[in-house]
Amino acid sequence: MADLTASSAPATAQASSAASAMNGPRGAKPKRRLSPRNIMLYGTLFVVCVYYALPLWVMIMTSLKGMPEIRLGNIFSPPVEVTFQPWVKAWAEACTGLNCDGLSRGFWNSVRITVPSTIISILIASVNGYALVNWKFKGSDIFFTILIFGSFIPYQVMLYPMVILLRELGVYGTLQGLVIVHSIFGMPILTLLFRNYFSSLPEELFKAARVDGAGFWGIYFRIMLPMSIPIFVVAVILQVTGIWNDFLFGVVFTKPELYPMTVQLNNIVNSVQGVKEYNVNMAATVLTGLVPLFVYFVSGRLFVRGIAAGAVKG
Repeated sequence: MADLTASSAPATAQASSAASAMNGPRGAKPKRRLSPRNIMLYGTLFVVCVYYALPLWVMIMTSLKGMPEIRLGNIFSPPVEVTFQPWVKAWAEACTGLNCDGLSRGFWNSVRITVPSTIISILIASVNGYALVNWKFKGSDIFFTILIFGSFIPYQVMLYPMVILLRELGVYGTLQGLVIVHSIFGMPILTLLFRNYFSSLPEELFKAARVDGAGFWGIYFRIMLPMSIPIFVVAVILQVTGIWNDFLFGVVFTKPELYPMTVQLNNIVNSVQGVKEYNVNMAATVLTGLVPLFVYFVSGRLFVRGIAAGAVKG
C-alpha cells in the first residue's frame, strides 16, 4: 500500500505541472511600455511642456543677446556672445517715466506689499475657517455665505468704493492702503480653503481637547496649527503669486514712486522713448517672475499635499 502511494506522488506532480503549462502563467499581464495609451499620454505631456517652456526659453535667450544679434531674427537660437548688460539695465538703469532706476524700486515696493498682505490675510482667514468649523455661532452660515459671495464679485466693480473708503481712512495712495486692499480681497477664498481643510481633520481631536479644558486659542495654536502646515503653504503660494503678479490694484491705489514691480515692468516695456530694447524688456520680465517661480519650486510638494488633503473639499 505504501509503494502504491509513493508511486502515485510523482504522477500527481507531473499532472499538476502539465496542467500549469497548459493554463499558462498566472497574474497580471505585463504592460508594454510603447502601448498606444502611453504614447498618447507622454506625447500630450511633452507637447504641454514645450508649450509652456518655449516662451521662457525665448525670454532668457533674448535677454542674453545684444541688440545687433536680436535684429538678425533668430529668436530661438542661443546667443553667440552672452551679455548680462540687459539684466543690469533692467534692474538698475531702465527708465520708467522720470525715474531711471529700473525695477529695483518696484521690487522693494512689491516686497513691502506682499509680505504683510500675505501674513495678515492668512492669519485672519485661518482663524475664520477654524471658527466656522469648530466654534459654530449664531449666523455663522450667513457669514460664510457672504464671504463666498465676495470671492465671485469682479474686482472692477469695487474699485471706486474702495478708493472712497481708503481716501476717508487717509491711506489712499500709500502702501498701507494697498496692503488693506489685498488683505480684504484675499479673505474669502482663503477662508473657504481653511474651512474645508479644518473640516477634514478628525473631530475627535477637537472634542478631546475641549474635554481636557483647552480653549479657543489653545486648540488653535496647539492642535490645529501644527496639523495644517500643507494648507498654510497652499495659502502662501496663492497669496504671494496673486499679490506679486497684481497690476490693477497697484496702478489704481498707489502713486508712481510706490508702484509695485508689475507696474514698473509695464512702464518699461511700453515706454515710447528711445530704441525698443527687446533684450532689456525680456530681462525685466524674467526678473519680475522670479519670485513666484521660486515659491512654486520650493513649495511645490507641499502645495500638492495641501490640495489633496482637503483644500478643495467641502
